[in-house]
Amino acid sequence: MSEDLLWFDTLGSDDVPRVGGKNASLGEMVAKLKSRGIRVPDGFATTAEAYQQFVHHNELEPLIREELARFEKDAKTLREVGRTIRNAILEAQLPASLADHIRQAYRELSQRYGVDEIDIAARSSATAEDLPQASFAGQLESYLNVRGEQAVLDACRRCFASLFTDRAISYRQEKGFDHLKVYLSVGVQKMVRSDQAGAGVAFTIDTETGFPDVVIINAGWGLGEAVVAGRITPDEYRVFKPLLDEPGVEPIIEKQHGSQRIKIVYAEDAPEHTTREVDLDPAQRDKFVLNDAQVLQLARWCRDIEQHYGRPMDIEWARDGEGDVYIVQARPETVEARRSGATVTTYRLKERGKTLVEGLSIGNAIGQGKVFVLKSMDESDRFEDGGILVTGMTNPDWGPVLERAAGVITDHGGRTSHAAIVARELGVPAVVGTGDATQKLPDGQPVTIDCTQGDQGIVYEGELPYEKQERHSEDLPKTRTKIMMILARPDAASRWWRLPVEGVGLARVEFIINDLIQIHPLALTRFDEVTDEQARKKIEELTAGYESRERYFVERLGLGMARIAAASYPYDVIVRLSDFKTNEYAQLIGGSGFEPEESNPMLGFRGASRYYSEHYRDGFALECQALSEARLLRGMRNIVAMVPFCRTPEEADRVLATMAEFGLVRGEHGLRIYVMAEIPSNIIEAEAFAERFGGFSIGSNDLTQLVLGVSRDAERIRHLFDERETSVKRMIRELIERAHAAGKPVGLCGQAPSDHPEFAEFLVEAGIDSISVNPDSVLDVIEHVAAAERRMEAQVSAR
Repeated sequence: MSEDLLWFDTLGSDDVPRVGGKNASLGEMVAKLKSRGIRVPDGFATTAEAYQQFVHHNELEPLIREELARFEKDAKTLREVGRTIRNAILEAQLPASLADHIRQAYRELSQRYGVDEIDIAARSSATAEDLPQASFAGQLESYLNVRGEQAVLDACRRCFASLFTDRAISYRQEKGFDHLKVYLSVGVQKMVRSDQAGAGVAFTIDTETGFPDVVIINAGWGLGEAVVAGRITPDEYRVFKPLLDEPGVEPIIEKQHGSQRIKIVYAEDAPEHTTREVDLDPAQRDKFVLNDAQVLQLARWCRDIEQHYGRPMDIEWARDGEGDVYIVQARPETVEARRSGATVTTYRLKERGKTLVEGLSIGNAIGQGKVFVLKSMDESDRFEDGGILVTGMTNPDWGPVLERAAGVITDHGGRTSHAAIVARELGVPAVVGTGDATQKLPDGQPVTIDCTQGDQGIVYEGELPYEKQERHSEDLPKTRTKIMMILARPDAASRWWRLPVEGVGLARVEFIINDLIQIHPLALTRFDEVTDEQARKKIEELTAGYESRERYFVERLGLGMARIAAASYPYDVIVRLSDFKTNEYAQLIGGSGFEPEESNPMLGFRGASRYYSEHYRDGFALECQALSEARLLRGMRNIVAMVPFCRTPEEADRVLATMAEFGLVRGEHGLRIYVMAEIPSNIIEAEAFAERFGGFSIGSNDLTQLVLGVSRDAERIRHLFDERETSVKRMIRELIERAHAAGKPVGLCGQAPSDHPEFAEFLVEAGIDSISVNPDSVLDVIEHVAAAERRMEAQVSAR
């Protein structure tokens, strides 16, 4: 082939100067990864030499130099300068030899696929693009569903022109690239008919937290443009990379159904438009775009691509109407990959205000400022530095505004929308896909954006006080005592992977049920008994698309457990079985008809007593099935089950027998089962409980309450509720001694060690094996425990 055109299979990573990062990467994959089964549509690329020929042939360089010099003198001329250069390129002609070569290559590509005129995607690839230190995301244009020789030539010229979009000019200027030494290569690639199925993007790193062990896949119906442009909130899947090759394991740890009302398809009936937007078929709205087998295949390909390139990758994929998946682009991920893994930054709101809107959380940070609701870039002149941008969605033209914002809120879009990508690169928090922020947030309102709580970003009224703490993990002392976390929400788990902890000491099932499921389990197993019509309607809405109502519960709970376990793998993650009180269960959808009214739910039908009861057994069966799937199907054998509020050894026997009946046999497949030590009887009969369980976890709140006879919610005698009381500490010390004598470990879960350094010292002196605290307290507790261990060592030495 000539110097102005190269086929993908002749290209490799070293060809970035000739065909840009995007096309060099396509060539690398076609040449090197087909042997691993990765499908990449064939095609060819115009070279940097071809672009230079085009500029020279049309004598464009003087005009480009003159216009750019005008922009450098006066940045306000950006729009006029960009428009002038683009128009000059669009009016120019391709050199005859280049045009002939493109026509010939297009004919050959068509012949390779056995058609007269193949439909292609024309993709712009700049020679300085997609380097690890720079991201040109969304700044250059691509054209889809291009068919016919003349249409291909026109698309190439339009790609050349996109090198001088306003946003591309501005970005190169800011990053110090010489405009006239960045060249444009056009990738001409066979289109994948994803308008008949779906498409999207994938990252081989968690783009919000930098957690390296996941592939995150976003998927939308139709062409991928709807996902990339933020027109929809896509489906989201997470896959745990370390277990992708484990036999019999399907390590999917999240499946989140998106909000999709439109899709982008071929515009077959309108030659002047290559694609068009249509309403999504109602039958597709409740369905996931990808099935589990496709998710796993795509995740393996992404993992293989990452391994080949040796760095985290940002990948575009498409699935055709036949069900075949293809990789259509791959580039280095340019934000999280540059962050230092040694730095641990934590944010904490000191108080919470009124919640105004919620959406997907982008950027693990807190931001605040005055709201500016902008309908379009035409209103950008009134945006003030440090403001909060609120708009329907953004595109690359919004770059100059985003660079001045302290936070971003959009009605539409997912994690791979333009607003999300740019917010991550700029290091500002964003809440995207809120649905109605432009309607609910008035101009000028001060707000606080909190993106530290998990996948859900919250916008609060007012500028609330918060603190930011940054430490280097290598500066923290080492401790003999295990420091673990308490976690409630699966979506928050991966945000804390950088903390120097040894797993999760308490993950509460009821929080997962409340957040991810919302429905009372008996309202699913006994749906016919639900009489509340509103509840029945809501249950049918939430479970739509699942093979059964029970499956909805099992899959979502199992995935929630697996996601928490993956973030700490291979360290232990202790999952406490559900411990809702009856009044809390009644608040779940459909729950009121299944729960008795109790005068004191805290001491009523809760914890272990529910599991073997005929009243609740079928609900508990779903819970056991979910835990089994998390351990075996998802591969998270680091999950340790824990039984709460188990009053007597006889009750322990009944619970263990019921768990075994539902497939959870202690010791089978390495399953360990612990017991919460939160009732005085757990300490008084410690040896009997130690015979039945593999370990103890002290629940300091309930134990204090039951030892002192003080409700933790009692306002007037709150001053009496104190874990540091002698009687409580005596119980803790006694349990540790007797459990250790029986060869069983003991941990403690609660805030007391972080609130009271002297309590942490007591636990260390008593010989506790592990201490679990909330993530925002971990760094302080490590310091407290290390200091206590040093004092003990000094005392021993002094003797």
